[in-house]
Amino acid sequence: MHPFRKAVEAGDHDAIRALLAEDVVFTSPVAFKPYPGRSITAAILRGVDRVFSDFRYVREISSADGRDHALVFEARVGERRINGCDFLHMNEDGLIDDFVVMVRPLSAATALAEAMGARFERIAQEAAEEATGRA
Repeated sequence: MHPFRKAVEAGDHDAIRALLAEDVVFTSPVAFKPYPGRSITAAILRGVDRVFSDFRYVREISSADGRDHALVFEARVGERRINGCDFLHMNEDGLIDDFVVMVRPLSAATALAEAMGARFERIAQEAAEEATGRA
């Protein structure tokens, strides 16, 4: 089992953050522009944890060299069932440096966008506080 999956399933946000490279780039399924950096990525992932319910990984696929991983998941956003995949790329140090999320169907992606949008001010504030506190 991939360490990221293990941390997510345990709800261990400190372990999740520790698996992210400082220069990680997070590509959201519902935002046009990627988010660079560990602080904002960790804050987004905490926000998603508050939005999703009944989250579970159902499949894990890894490349032969162990640097690329696809973690397929199911969850709910409100009353909408969502299917998705976390695509992770690991750097030379074994940390996640590229994190892409894709979700379906469109109605669930829209519900996710609305739920995350309503919380994004808090997410951005958490990221700024973390970045400032660790500087």
